[in-house]
Amino acid sequence: MSVIIMEAVLRLHSNLIKATVPEPVIRNSIASPSAVAHIMHQKYAMHVPLYRQEQDWLRQGVSLSRQTMANWVIQSSQDWLEPLYERLRLQLLNHEVLHADETVCQVLKEPGKKANTNSYMWLYRTSGDTPRPIVLYEYQPTRSSSHPKRFLDEWKGYLNADGYSGYHNLPSTITVVGCWVHMRRKFEEALKSLPEAERKSSSAREAICRIAKLFHLEDLWQNLPTDERQKLRLAQSKPLADEFLSWLNSLKGILPKMAMGRAIKYANDQRRWLDNFWLDGRLELSNNRAENSIRPFVLGRKNWLFCNSQKGAKASSVVYSIIETAKANGLKPFEYFNFLLETLPNTTSGQIDNFLPWGLAVPPTCKLV
Repeated sequence: MSVIIMEAVLRLHSNLIKATVPEPVIRNSIASPSAVAHIMHQKYAMHVPLYRQEQDWLRQGVSLSRQTMANWVIQSSQDWLEPLYERLRLQLLNHEVLHADETVCQVLKEPGKKANTNSYMWLYRTSGDTPRPIVLYEYQPTRSSSHPKRFLDEWKGYLNADGYSGYHNLPSTITVVGCWVHMRRKFEEALKSLPEAERKSSSAREAICRIAKLFHLEDLWQNLPTDERQKLRLAQSKPLADEFLSWLNSLKGILPKMAMGRAIKYANDQRRWLDNFWLDGRLELSNNRAENSIRPFVLGRKNWLFCNSQKGAKASSVVYSIIETAKANGLKPFEYFNFLLETLPNTTSGQIDNFLPWGLAVPPTCKLV
């Protein structure tokens, strides 16, 4: 009887087919896609630094060090998110109108630099002329204009930016468009420098009111077709802007070292780029779109303060890019990250477009209702 049972068992095993084991998000690690997605979401979307996440894990009975979490983020970013980032970069450069900004980022361990030396997180994003917004961060050790030159290599179009001179040294194929909000802030500073009794009748207040007229017209025209908006700008807002700048230079008795004198000088120095706004109906009076997109990084920086290494800084730029692009396209960051980290390890590189925020492979569970 035992021989018969043994033969039956052998026949059963010969017919069993072993299921394919999915590739892990990190080989030889206990990291799960959902755990890594949770860590990324907490740090980069909710601004919770890793040391506080370490404490939270411990309260739940899990010993997970901040160094382990950092390694998971870096490894997952390098293996699975960087190809997605590079694809987004190529698509970003297909647009003719972009916005750019930059902010400081401290990296403790950089070759040849002291720990308290500033590094920079650069930001590039699409304008309001696309239904598929893209927001990309890029870590660089300096604020040199060589970085946007390299990032925008061979790109041609309009770049909305603030008054930083680094943007003014880009190739002639890039038309830099100045920010009227940055210019207005100089007059707001001049207004605040005055005694309360003098503000109402001051030239600083008059300047702010004149600039406000331009923004009011833009609010009225924001839903118009591009060509029609451009015609209205040339007919109505450009004469107001020219009149404003002429009026500034007609003011008498304002010393160069006064706050108002500095505001007038800034407006004159930036006029070349401020005037570029009237070249195309797709352009915007301000660079607020870029400033709003870089704000999540600034909020996170207030909590986690610095990056430990260059690899960590680069991983942060990639993860922030995926999160902010996902949010701009109506996705839930945690669900999207969890989906990517579950699926990309088992996907061929030729399918990467399907996993972009608007890709066909992205499930409804990742999308906001």
